[in-house]
Amino acid sequence: MLLCVGNFFGATSEAEWAEYRTGAKKAPIPTYVLGANDQEAISYFPDVSGCELAENITYLGRRGLYSGTSGLQIAYLSGIESQDEPAPAYSFSAKDVAELKTSLLSTPNFKGVDILLTSPWPRDVGTFANSAGEIDTKKCGSLLVSDLAASLKPRYHFAALEKTYYERLPYRNHTVLQETPQHVSRFIALAAVGNTNKKKYLYAFSITPMSLMDPVELVKQPQDVTENPYRKSWKEAQKTKKPLCAEEEPACQFFFDLNKRQGKKRPSDGKEAGNSQPKQAKKPSQPTGPCWFCLASPDVEKHLVVSIGMHCYLALAKGGLLPDHVLILPIGHYQSVVDLSSEVVEEVTKYKAALKDFFRSKGKRYVLFERNYRSQHLQLQVIPVPLDHCSPEDIKESFIAQAQEQQIELVEIPEHSDITQVAQPGTPYFYVELDTGEKLFHRIRGRFPLHFGRAVLASPALLALPEQADWRRCAAGRAAEEEAAQARAFRRDFQPFDFALRD
Repeated sequence: MLLCVGNFFGATSEAEWAEYRTGAKKAPIPTYVLGANDQEAISYFPDVSGCELAENITYLGRRGLYSGTSGLQIAYLSGIESQDEPAPAYSFSAKDVAELKTSLLSTPNFKGVDILLTSPWPRDVGTFANSAGEIDTKKCGSLLVSDLAASLKPRYHFAALEKTYYERLPYRNHTVLQETPQHVSRFIALAAVGNTNKKKYLYAFSITPMSLMDPVELVKQPQDVTENPYRKSWKEAQKTKKPLCAEEEPACQFFFDLNKRQGKKRPSDGKEAGNSQPKQAKKPSQPTGPCWFCLASPDVEKHLVVSIGMHCYLALAKGGLLPDHVLILPIGHYQSVVDLSSEVVEEVTKYKAALKDFFRSKGKRYVLFERNYRSQHLQLQVIPVPLDHCSPEDIKESFIAQAQEQQIELVEIPEHSDITQVAQPGTPYFYVELDTGEKLFHRIRGRFPLHFGRAVLASPALLALPEQADWRRCAAGRAAEEEAAQARAFRRDFQPFDFALRD
């Protein structure tokens, strides 16, 4: 079958269309189209509820659900967004979206639809995702379509009207650690047919209906999955018990609230115990250019990713000091630890605990350091050292001794203190933490050696790998990295300690 979104008729001449209407020409396969997006096209659609326009060409209607004989379910919404009630014939309104949602969500055991067809893009679809090029997804598109997509959870959502091709990274339809895993959604925008820039206007694929799939296969999460771009807008709509309208301010980010704090971690909301008002979650900044570490970025080295949580992920280091040298990184774009929201801090703490247990099972302890200087995305470098060779005192003494040689003031801060108590957002610093909780801190006021932390660990007093102090000497080509990443036992051995898999 052929599904068409956007302006089906385009610049079609009456004479050309008459050939299809009269049967002189015939569409070679069953073709299903959406309705008019402007006043001029209304005349092509005689029945607002849907009808056959010509042999093998069917207008689906203003809104509804098409169910194929195989069980494939296709939800559709024709036209562009309107604030008027009743909406013009080439538009849809908040009432249309509410009625479509109600009819589908009231279905017993509703899990989502296979395909959603709309002409406008959903607003904010680019949040957490790869770039949409010149299209500003915070300004273009429809908030009502975003609300519909958030509710119907389509496995594939197709749209047009912006006249460009954009295939978004797949996104989750559940809250990790809180909800039962669900299938992912993929948004694909198509360019105009025959466009001079030769942008993709046709997307060919095969799909097994959700109702026929093995539940385990259905909910498998691809490695490049991102957070749901509409979650905040959708939750706000649920609170107000009404669909979003175009006049509402689009949301830029959403932060999940894990609620339960783990262990004896100091409350990070800055409030007294008797005050139940939560701290406003910090929003991640946007990168000024391509970022190698934002998980949704096309530049990230995904073959090195080991584990993906809700807010953070774990990756093998590029040009690692050791084969099990790993990084803890936030999925969203954050500059440093002091910029993190409480939810991200909580998950960083979980990864630290998991790595401590993992390395201890291997007869090692880890040393973690962060350099918030000449870097745009937070990287927590985690490097294991042998328990029987490097005591906490040996490690601290090595860092302090080499710092003194380079006139770096490295001081120990209280074990149970928070890094945010000694550094404000925007402050350059270098920070070392042992898996015992002991910490060393340096506030950077001028120049700072970029490889300082790695060089200390590579020194003869600790790992005795001085030739690997500079990561660039250890970096390999992508093919070699992928082969090495597959060969390493880290992924397999870490799985029993990976809280992201258990939860």
